[in-house]
Amino acid sequence: MTSTVLPSSAQTDDADLTSLGYEPSLHRKLGRYASFAAGFSFVSILTTIFQLFAFGYSFAGPAFFWTWPVVLLGQLLVALNFAELAARYPLSGAVYQWARRVGGETVGWFAGWFMALAQVVTAAAAAIAMQVVLPQLWDGFQLVGGDPALNTTSGAANAVVLGAILLVVTTVINSLGVRLMAHVNSVGVTCEIVGVVAVILALITAAQRGPDVVMDTTVLAGSDLGAVGAFMVSGLMAAYVMVGFNSAGELSEETVSPRHTAPRTILSALIISGIGGALMIVTALMAAPSLDDGRLATEGLPYVLTAVLGTFWGKVLLVDVAVAIFVCTLAIQTAGSRLVFSMARDGKLPASALLSAVHPTRGTPMWPSIAIGALAVGVLAINVGNAALFTTLSSVCIVMVYIAYLLVTVPQLLNRLRGEWDRVGQTMPAGLFSLGRWGLPVNILAVLYGAVMVVNLAWPRPEVYDPSGENGILLYSAPLMVGIVLLLGLWVRRSIARTAARTAA
Repeated sequence: MTSTVLPSSAQTDDADLTSLGYEPSLHRKLGRYASFAAGFSFVSILTTIFQLFAFGYSFAGPAFFWTWPVVLLGQLLVALNFAELAARYPLSGAVYQWARRVGGETVGWFAGWFMALAQVVTAAAAAIAMQVVLPQLWDGFQLVGGDPALNTTSGAANAVVLGAILLVVTTVINSLGVRLMAHVNSVGVTCEIVGVVAVILALITAAQRGPDVVMDTTVLAGSDLGAVGAFMVSGLMAAYVMVGFNSAGELSEETVSPRHTAPRTILSALIISGIGGALMIVTALMAAPSLDDGRLATEGLPYVLTAVLGTFWGKVLLVDVAVAIFVCTLAIQTAGSRLVFSMARDGKLPASALLSAVHPTRGTPMWPSIAIGALAVGVLAINVGNAALFTTLSSVCIVMVYIAYLLVTVPQLLNRLRGEWDRVGQTMPAGLFSLGRWGLPVNILAVLYGAVMVVNLAWPRPEVYDPSGENGILLYSAPLMVGIVLLLGLWVRRSIARTAARTAA
């Protein structure tokens, strides 16, 4: 499922990389499907909708479906801008490199800083999802205590054990080379796509009502938050899911013909995820045994699938979900490691010499993968003492992803408004992806959408950040954490600058 690299193609791609200021060091092994799989597995609709369906439904009922196309359209605006950047700057660490080249060194550094830390937490959050699946398949996976529920002491501790094991495995795979990673990821994504199609078909055959169920606004009308407030909160489900489609760009230096491949796979990963996710949601609503018995709002998609598929096929699906979680964690760690490598190669991180080293035979940056894996295991440990804090941290990391995206699209818009974007475009090879005259309106809408989503994600709602009502400070965890990350980043960047000055002297 990965393409064979032809010498002429490799030489052309390597010469292109050299023209952007970097000598080739990574192995260029990825074809179009492997590039697509990197983005699709990061989004991982089978994993995330499985986890988050109940959250969205609990606030808006069946009408929460409409938040999905709204977020999909908004993220598509962002992805279109990213596709243009992927065509112009086919470099590892895409978000960092794109922001740096359109916004300058400082903007680029903070885009990379926010994105790297968010990916560490996201990898931990993906890995911890194994606790939702494996003990249901076999009680032998409950290694700690007897209660597998995530909100119990034994369940939280076991989630850390399973998550840590998963992260060790993904770290080993990433350290062994991009070819192995691509094969594993591509096979896993194929399994996930087959699983998504099977779920949709099974739910359609078991439908108890028509697709007009999505027009049911009963829960919205009766919400204490008000119809608009409930809709905005339920939309966080889609906002949590549809991130990471830029991963194809993160692997550009390991992709064949990245200027042409990465833009297409960034867009296709998001669009196919969006369509598949929409069909999963609407067919689940059509097949649910009941819309008002409270189980959709607490158990979500697993409740529907158990009722429709029965025990045996339900377990088969759980195996597929476990595969999806595995490749999702693998893809997140891979994307994060390339981002860290790219920043370290420019001397922008502590221990840059180590983090930018590429294994001479495997052609992969091993130490960034190890660093991401180790940090993610450390983040997992929070779940043992306070599962609610871990959930809050996971929510905050999505805010940081959207901020990193804004640090790309805002300077990109400023370039367009100054007329500099077209001048750069005149020097580019013909036939690359371009928005043309649509670039400015699409860019403006992408920035507006991103700003609204950052506010919506960070808004201090008890329902999101302090559902137990026991710790009011958690309400403001998003702005507080962003502030802490910003201050820590300023300190790290200043320390690196001082170290570089002493070395130069």
